[in-house]
Amino acid sequence: MEIPTPEDLREKRQSLGMTQSELADRAGVSQPLIARIENGDVDPRLSTVGRIVEVFETVEEDTVTSEDLMSDEVITVSPDDTVRDAVETMQDAQFSQLPVVENGVPVGSASDAMVARARSETEDLPHAPVEEIMGESFPTVSPTADLATVSRLLDHSSAVLVTREGKVAGIITDADIAAYVGSD
Repeated sequence: MEIPTPEDLREKRQSLGMTQSELADRAGVSQPLIARIENGDVDPRLSTVGRIVEVFETVEEDTVTSEDLMSDEVITVSPDDTVRDAVETMQDAQFSQLPVVENGVPVGSASDAMVARARSETEDLPHAPVEEIMGESFPTVSPTADLATVSRLLDHSSAVLVTREGKVAGIITDADIAAYVGSD
């Protein structure tokens, strides 16, 4: 574990828009101690630095929104598209699933697994409309939904759609969360 420098702590606090007093309250220390740590006047205990870092992580998680995480280039299919078109779109995009969207509004989802299951149940599957095989729509959140909310939804769904005024504005998958975490 790399221990942050006094400058690192000050920069992180400022980037999160926190005052020294707010940080002190949340970390359970005094504001003068935070000031002395940031100025390099005191060498804090490792446990104190750990509490400060925990506060930063909590505040950061609370301030990350779905808009920060989402991919705004959402590849979709329409319920009227053929299953063949949906499969080709998934293959071209190298995705195993896609939202089904009509006039910008999410109405379902399509996946390789759904196509495979429908193979024996749907006559002339390649030419059947996607609406005949589609499943439930992915859950939706507003652009201001926090990381914790999105993470809980991803525990039960493979994607989350971000909507503005009922229309799809973005999509979030586990890969987007991992990319965000990896960018720190």
